[in-house]
Amino acid sequence: MSCRGKSSWPELVRSSGVSAAATIESENPNVNAVLVPEGSLVTMDFRCDRVRVWINSAGRVYQTPRIG
Repeated sequence: MSCRGKSSWPELVRSSGVSAAATIESENPNVNAVLVPEGSLVTMDFRCDRVRVWINSAGRVYQTPRIG
């Protein structure tokens, strides 16, 4: 499946989750960035309009956000 626009943001690892979500949505208006706390259970479905932003207990991004 091919999604439109930028699809991953490795440069946002270690940044604030809130600011990362805002950056993602401004760089690709086709997606909704969702903050997900470390250890959360999520569905395994793939969606072109979703980017999960995995954050640690300090609110920092700990893995590359990508469409899915």
